[in-house]
Amino acid sequence: MRTTALTTVALVIAAAPLAAQARPAAPQPILIRNATVLTITKGTLPSTDILLEGGRIARIGSGLTAPAGARVIDATGKYVMPGIIDAHSHMMSDAINEGSLSVTSMTRIEDVLNPTAVNVYRALAGGVTAANLLHGSANTIGGQSATVKLKYGTSASEMLFAGAPPGIKFALGENVTRKNRLALPGSVARYPTTRMGQEEVLRDAFTRAREYQQDWADHRTRARTDRNAVAPRRDLELEPLVEILEGKRLVHAHSYRADEIHMLLILADEFGFKVKTLQHVLEGYKVAPEIAKHGAGASTFADNWSYKIEAYDAIPHAAAIMTRAGVITTINSDSDERIRRLNTDAAKMMRYGDLTEEEALKLITWNAAWQLGVEDRVGSIEVGKDADLAIWNAHPLSVYASAETTIIDGQVYFDKQLDREMRERREAERQSLLASSRPAPAALPNEDNQ
Repeated sequence: MRTTALTTVALVIAAAPLAAQARPAAPQPILIRNATVLTITKGTLPSTDILLEGGRIARIGSGLTAPAGARVIDATGKYVMPGIIDAHSHMMSDAINEGSLSVTSMTRIEDVLNPTAVNVYRALAGGVTAANLLHGSANTIGGQSATVKLKYGTSASEMLFAGAPPGIKFALGENVTRKNRLALPGSVARYPTTRMGQEEVLRDAFTRAREYQQDWADHRTRARTDRNAVAPRRDLELEPLVEILEGKRLVHAHSYRADEIHMLLILADEFGFKVKTLQHVLEGYKVAPEIAKHGAGASTFADNWSYKIEAYDAIPHAAAIMTRAGVITTINSDSDERIRRLNTDAAKMMRYGDLTEEEALKLITWNAAWQLGVEDRVGSIEVGKDADLAIWNAHPLSVYASAETTIIDGQVYFDKQLDREMRERREAERQSLLASSRPAPAALPNEDNQ
């Protein structure tokens, strides 16, 4: 029994994700020395130092002096860039779709976050520091999204990006109409089942939201002179939609076809709100001028297409075409695995569309920060911004590049050397347990014992 138990423990140790790397309780100053700094907004700075203090970028220059107690990182021959931001992810979410209704704006992704998900640690190893965690695409109007910083080893509430504007997920097309889903005998199809119905769902929801908004405006007016004025009943479905109408909540809309993209932009203009990002937007290149005119961003795949009918017309040049049309564009992962390789996906856009190095890097940094409404905090290396950085052993657009250190708010959340040491300790512990679980070999009979 003891042997079996020890063997089980050894297997669990081998299979379990690595624990969070130890950090000081408060961020200690960090001086990164002699790096090639890819600022994103102010060019490339060779042989440059960066001082991080109080969770912010304090100074950028040459020959900077480390304050007392600072950790000094020699980045000679290495590259520093802003932390990568994934504009479309579902990681950490114990539930993604609440698909029972056509409008589920009352649900919240932040209520189902799992901060122990190992994919967070793996994303850190890919230089990713923040992500837009979206509700799924089962509903025309889905649930509220959560913008997070990937502070692995902290609580879900600590991972929420403080001060980031709230968001919400919309979805158009086949995921909503469920064209590819086999209906069970006796089941009733959920409305809508056509793109025509999706437009009606949107118009109905925002018509009701306008009325709800007006009811509260009327109540506030009455309450100035009537202390007994009765407030309208709170509606948790309509409150987020009123926030959209008032410009207080960002809309991230799953979409594929040009016609549905154009429809949503026209409807948004009709009701006076802005679509912040069109997600996936595989045919966005066909209506790029219209997207730019509306002021929406586009978050797409690098080279993922033809996996269903509405994705057939996708092309790898879409990001470049939309960028050239003036659309603030990002490359996203929509995957717990591809999130670790967003630097490579961004590099592909130099091949497909001839984007410059800086334009390619913007696809996973500043542009994503803009789409999440946090470009004043992250997305570029500038004095005063949050100290969210990644140090790479080679240029991050190279397929041979690897993130060695990932820093969020001035604290190291991933260090490749520490990771290697943790793995070695774990393997040694595993081998020790396995060795202790093996029974001693039985004594062989000999003539003296016979």
